Amino acid sequence: MATPPEYPAVCNPNRVGEYPPTAKAGGGLVWDAVLEYRVWCHPERGAQNHSDGSDYYYAFPSFEEALAFAQATDGAEEPLALVLQEEYIDESEPGEYAHVRERRVAEWPVDFLSRPRRTERTIPDFLSPDAPPNRLDILRGLAEE
Repeated sequence: MATPPEYPAVCNPNRVGEYPPTAKAGGGLVWDAVLEYRVWCHPERGAQNHSDGSDYYYAFPSFEEALAFAQATDGAEEPLALVLQEEYIDESEPGEYAHVRERRVAEWPVDFLSRPRRTERTIPDFLSPDAPPNRLDILRGLAEE
């Protein structure tokens, strides 16, 4: 049996479950910190009805705990990561990138965490006119620099 990849620990375990339920969905290409791991539950798919038929989630301090819960719970989705982006890359149109220096919180598929964590040089290097043609694959962790 294959071992699942290791995912980063949350930055502040004491805050898990305290973040607002609304977040951006995906995007931004880079991440700064994992705030919590979430498992969304859907009563229409067999989850318990805790909220008059509305979807709800449970927050976890580790991917492993979130995955175990998701696998044991009817109507649960695969875990998502709630990430903090202090800065990010906006792609308003295909191939048109902009450096956004604004904090945002987004829910990501956990596989996106295989992308490198943002450093001071990540976004400037990505946007540089000298960036290699496969810069997007590099940032997504699919190619070597």
